[in-house]
Amino acid sequence: MDKKRQPVIVDCDPGIDDAVALLLAARAPELELVAVTAVAGNVGLDKTSLNARRVLTLAGVEVPVYAGAAGPMFGEQVTADEVHGADGLLGIPAPEPAFSLGEEAAWDVIWQKALSYGGELEIVATGPLTNLGIALTKYPQLPAYIKRIVLMGGATDFGNTTPAAEYNIYADPEAADMVFRSGIPLVVCALDVTHKAYFTQAEIDRLEALGTPQAVFAAKTMGFGVEWHQKFLVPGAPMHDPCAMMYALEPELFGGVSCWMGVECQGKHTRGKTVTDAFSDAKSPSGSNAVLVNRVDRAQFVEHLIGRLAAYGTT
Repeated sequence: MDKKRQPVIVDCDPGIDDAVALLLAARAPELELVAVTAVAGNVGLDKTSLNARRVLTLAGVEVPVYAGAAGPMFGEQVTADEVHGADGLLGIPAPEPAFSLGEEAAWDVIWQKALSYGGELEIVATGPLTNLGIALTKYPQLPAYIKRIVLMGGATDFGNTTPAAEYNIYADPEAADMVFRSGIPLVVCALDVTHKAYFTQAEIDRLEALGTPQAVFAAKTMGFGVEWHQKFLVPGAPMHDPCAMMYALEPELFGGVSCWMGVECQGKHTRGKTVTDAFSDAKSPSGSNAVLVNRVDRAQFVEHLIGRLAAYGTT
């Protein structure tokens, strides 16, 4: 293992914002991207596993991609193709994959890599947590071999799929609950911070002006978000999944609170809601299991994200 680089698996459902997160990870000098695991979510598994390879091909890297769950562990499948388009990438041109899909199942790869890196492996999860839920079920010893999970999901005050729930958690609340109860150290980049980590149209134009295929692609995905999120009264496009990736790379840009977090799985109106004692007088007796990220230096976030994508033009 290269001691100077953090080994990481990106577990994702590309998805326009997952795509930007993958572009950030692919060239990050701090990371050793050992695998990408795809899960059904924004669109079906056939498309998410294809899109992961398309984006990595666009990035100019060949990282093994493995398919995972084709639907949630429990309940009915919920997609978000009304946001991401039928193909998951809004029809934005991206190259066909330069390499084939791996043969192993995502949860087996997560276990194998966790063992091989001796407890140093981190996971950045930007989709429904089904692959991790299955991995935890099949390999009960897995928590001892995962250093940390940085995930995009949840919210304390509002939802974007239901009034109570954010999409990634709502798509498979039971799997999310397994992850939150696993004992693995968690960093949760919920809507609380992703709606503060936004790009304005002018900043998107700056990114597109870099002119590289990667920057132009990322800018086109972000441009859609400006219009879509006007109804959330956000003055730009929230960087949901890139926010989690940027935390994994540059945590000093963010602030948060250590707290207990859980997932509501039964409520008629609140299924998929993340529940926390971070802002409550009634503290959970089980103690803290997560860092809830709720602050970001937006100006530096924007500059650093653009800078990382600008690096594609230097090699």
